[in-house]
Amino acid sequence: MSAGETARTAADAAFARGAYPHQVDGARTTDKLSTLDAIGEALSFPSYFGRNLDALYDMLTDLSWLPTGEHVLIWTGSDALKAAEPKAYLAVRSVLSDAQRAMGSGDRRLTLVLVDS
Repeated sequence: MSAGETARTAADAAFARGAYPHQVDGARTTDKLSTLDAIGEALSFPSYFGRNLDALYDMLTDLSWLPTGEHVLIWTGSDALKAAEPKAYLAVRSVLSDAQRAMGSGDRRLTLVLVDS
């Protein structure tokens, strides 16, 4: 199954359980800043997003501008950032994992799905 098919399957599964899928295009995530921008666009971050890791965590653990429920962040091709900037990849992944844990319950939840190419 291709990365695109896997991402569609993950999005379909999210819809089926009433969750909201948000796609991050890995072709655009070649460095830390472009990754932050792509995640911000996928989740419709407000204009005041600070474009750094602390701000990313703050946005991911808020999500008040989105409807209540589960939000599934589907990041295709995350391996591109991992290859280009391994430290940035680990830092972003750490923030995503921490935010997912922090948002595990409540009226808005975050689930991360990585789809490597």
